[in-house]
Parts: sequence; structure tokens; C-alpha cells
Amino acid sequence: MTIMLSTKDPLELPQIPMFSRSPFTELCSGNRLYRVGDSLEPRSSLENSKAPTNIPPSQYLYILCSQSPSRSSPPLSPIGGDPRTSQESGPSAIHEAQARTARTPKLALPRGSLLRGLQLFQLPLPKTGPPRLTPRQPLRRISEKLAPTSTTQRLSLISRHLDQRLPLPELNTPFSTERNSLAPDDLEYKPIDRSVPSAPPSPKSPTMSSQPPHNTLLIPGPIEFDDAVLQSMSHYAESHVAPGFVKVFGETLTLLRKLFQSTNPSAQPFLISGSGTLGWDLVAANLIERGENALVLNTGYFGDSFGNCLTTYGAEVTHLRAPIGDRPSFEDVEAALKEKSYKLVTVTHVDTSTGVLNDIKRVAEIVRRVSPETLVIVDGVCSVGSEAIAFDEWDLDAVVTASQKAIGCPPGLSIVYCSGRAVERAQSRQTPPASYYASMANWLPIMQNYEACKPSYFATPPTQLVHALHTTLSQITARPMSERFAVHTAASDKVKAAVAELGLSQVAAKPECQAHGMTAMYLPDGLAPPDVLPGLLKRGVIFAAGLHKEIATKYIRFGHMGVSVTDPQRNDLEKALGALKEALAEAKQAKGL
Repeated sequence: MTIMLSTKDPLELPQIPMFSRSPFTELCSGNRLYRVGDSLEPRSSLENSKAPTNIPPSQYLYILCSQSPSRSSPPLSPIGGDPRTSQESGPSAIHEAQARTARTPKLALPRGSLLRGLQLFQLPLPKTGPPRLTPRQPLRRISEKLAPTSTTQRLSLISRHLDQRLPLPELNTPFSTERNSLAPDDLEYKPIDRSVPSAPPSPKSPTMSSQPPHNTLLIPGPIEFDDAVLQSMSHYAESHVAPGFVKVFGETLTLLRKLFQSTNPSAQPFLISGSGTLGWDLVAANLIERGENALVLNTGYFGDSFGNCLTTYGAEVTHLRAPIGDRPSFEDVEAALKEKSYKLVTVTHVDTSTGVLNDIKRVAEIVRRVSPETLVIVDGVCSVGSEAIAFDEWDLDAVVTASQKAIGCPPGLSIVYCSGRAVERAQSRQTPPASYYASMANWLPIMQNYEACKPSYFATPPTQLVHALHTTLSQITARPMSERFAVHTAASDKVKAAVAELGLSQVAAKPECQAHGMTAMYLPDGLAPPDVLPGLLKRGVIFAAGLHKEIATKYIRFGHMGVSVTDPQRNDLEKALGALKEALAEAKQAKGL
């Protein structure tokens, strides 16, 4: 039996039965002292115990007690009497005292019933101020001081254990193991509204996000997320092989086909718990063998990293590097392919460190013409969802991406879309994959089964993240992909024009090399990222510092992708550009520039 006094609003009691946030940890009940979490056995006598002596002012005082009705036990006599003089002690005696002091309707509860379920009662405080709780003052007298003539109103059952027919969320309590349906309580059921309060609308937006106020995240990933996507993350716990989840997972894989504008049935999406980096491992462990050649078209930090991953698995890697802010010329790509035979070519669609955009369509055309057997592997972590990709039409072999950038889902999902040719190469390897978790041999049947709505298991997928990805992919594919790409292009043009007006130059100098989901901009001479980023943060905007090791102290990065540009009710870009202008002026003034 647990009895507790608390001034907390009932919406703020999710920790049941711990109640760690309650200002009270002790309560005098009759002539016994109980602590939060105690059973009916008294902890100690009042004479040897310390109890709180003051109750802070609050609109209400709440009394929480445990009890369980039963269908088979005989009914109680009319409620009344003092628990100190009751002939029986136990849950029924305490409940009698509670119900009497609260002046509730008569309850037919058996004596000695099992502890199970939780009820919340409400008592209005008197206008004269809060009462005082002393070690020798019984609970009955406190209740009489609070509301000598009032009738209590039960707010809600906050566990469904008393009646499973009530549409309430299950709580993980010590009583959760008992799930049998019980007789409904004879008090009126009035559920507590547990919805998250919406933020007040701003003058610029008729509706606002239900997310708590926060600084606007405008880095090249992770990005801001749509409310519906985040709400999907709160999906209740379910088995990864339950029919409902299997259906959602299968639909998500099908939606990935639409995202990549692919209809070829031999192509295969892989959706695995991990970051975008895991996609590199999936490529390196399955599509190339030790000693085979790989050509990396390097446009920055992530070209270096992909090459390092391939080297780790034993590949012989050749980097075709471009000057910072540029991309390898098509002539250089063709010449490199003619020099030796490559098992695969990797190209970073958008290198997040520089904002450089590669023309993967042209690269694929060159590879198919010069070296048809070479696989074309695209690192699309910072491009999928904001840059056009026609997987089948451009004859690509694999696109590696992740959930947290332009796709608009929280981090945690690695996505790899493979052609039938790539899958066949993985299946015809001469040596086993050098990875267990990243082995396509392990994952291929899992993905095929899920897409066919059949339960399957190799490793547990993050069920809530899959629900969130399903939500964002449903939003993205509800309209033609061409419209989404056009929106990102228009937003990019707006940002880049504003950056130019501020006198800033881009790391990607050539327009054809500039990404549409991010902008990397050099700072004025004399300024470094630590001079500007705090000013942006002060104005509620978060940009990213430089990442390329050779120029890291000279530039900052602005991510403009996903919901920040596709939701017409948001003003993220206007807010960011205004903050950038003010932060630059402030930094220049501080530096005397």
C-alpha cells in the first residue's frame, strides 16, 4: 500500500510508482508513518519519525492510494470510522479512511484485497492557505482542514489495471504483471488530458509546432523534423515481428523505392539500424574483395573517409582529388578509368564538408561507356531527398544514405539502395564478407521477407525509428519528387543570393558545383567560426563550423533542407539569414573590422 501527498499537477506524475519528483517523501497516516514506496507495514512509529511540517502553497493537494476491487469478495459495510480504531488493518482499512475523509460514494471493496491499480483524487485547498502537516496529526484531520464540506472528484485512473476497457496508456508499475479485467469502478470516469500543450502561434504562422521552444537547427544534418515524424517516434512498444510492425516495415521499404524513383524489381533497399557510415561498410564488405581496385572521386572530408573504409576491408584505393571547392573533371574521370580496371567507383553526391555537388548522372554515363563492369557507388547521405536521383534511369549500382538529413527522420537508420547487379556481385563473392553485421548475405532475406510482409529476424530493428521513417517517406512521396527538388532549388537560390549580398563567397565557387540542400561560406578575413556562431546561437539559430581540415577555421556551413524549406508555414530561412547578417555585423564590430 502506498499513500502519498503531492502538490504536483497530475500531468507531471509519469514516474509512478517512484514519484521521485514529489516534494513529499513521507506521510503520516493515522498513528503510523509511511514513506513513498512502503507497504502497509509501518516503517516506524510517529514518535521516532520525522515528517514534513509544511506544505507549499498550491492550487490542489493530491492524495494517491492503491486498492483493488474484486468480483468475488463480500462487500464492505458502510464506510466510516477511524483507521486507528478499526478492527482490521490493511488496504481496506486505509482505503476506508481515505474514502471517508474524501467523502466519496460508498465503495464495495473487500477487506484484505490485493494491491493493484492506482487512483488519483483531488481535494481543493482552503482559501486561508496551506495546512500544516505534523508528526502527530492524522490524515483524517488534514483532510477535514482541506475540505470540510466538499465532495471529491476523481480525476482519472492512471493505469488501465482496474478496467482494461478504459482507453488509457499502460504504465510500467509493480502491478503490471496482473492484467485480468476487473469490475468497473462506480465513480465517474473522467480521463486526464495528457496531450502536449501547443506553443502559442506567432504572428507569421497560423499554426505552430507542438515541439518545445528550441533553437532552430540549420546544420547539414541532423535537421529540423516535422511534428508528425516526431510523434511517430512515440509509438508504443511492439514486437519487431508483430504483424502490424512487419506491415509498416514492408511499406517503408516500398516507399524507399519511390524515393529513389526506382521500379526495377531486381533492385533491393536495405534498412538497417546504424548511421550513414554503416552504408560504407555494407559496400566495402560485400561489393569489393581484398586486393581489388576502387576509384574514389574525392571532393572533401567524406571522400577521404569512404576511401579509408574501403582500405580497411583490403581494397586498393585510388583517390582522384579535386581542388577544394571543386569536383574532378569528367575528362579526368574518363582518363582514370582507362588507366586500370576498377571493381567500383565511389562518388560523393554532396560532400557535407564543402557543399560541393557532383553530377552523378554524367559520372555514371562515363563509367558505363568506358568500364561497363565497374559498379557506380554514390554516397548520398547529404543529397537524398534534396537532390534529384533517378536510380534506374541513371544506371546506378548503390546509393548510401541515412535518415537524419533531407529525408527528415531522426538519426539511427542506415539506408542502402542496391541494383540487382550489385546484389548479384555480393552473392558471387570468392571470399565471405569481412563483416557479420554488414553482410548482405544476412540482411538480404530479412529485407525481402519484410517487404513481402513476412516476419523475419537477424537483428532487432529500431521499431520507433521505422515508424518515423514511414511517416516522413509517406509525406515526401505523396507529391511528385520533381516538386520537392524544385522547392529545394528555389530555397538554395534564395540563400546563396543573400550570402552574396553579405559579401561572402562560397567554398563551392562554381554554380554547377553548388549543392541545393546546404551552403558552405567563407567568413570575412579576420573572422573565424567562434566569432560568428555564438552570435547566431544568441539569435536562436544553429549553423555548423567548418569540417574540411585545410580550411576548417575559415568557413561555416548552413543546412537548408527538409521541413525547413518544404513547410510554407515555417520561416526558418528568413530567421537564419537575418541572424547571419546581425551576427556578422556584431562580430566585425567586436573585432574592429
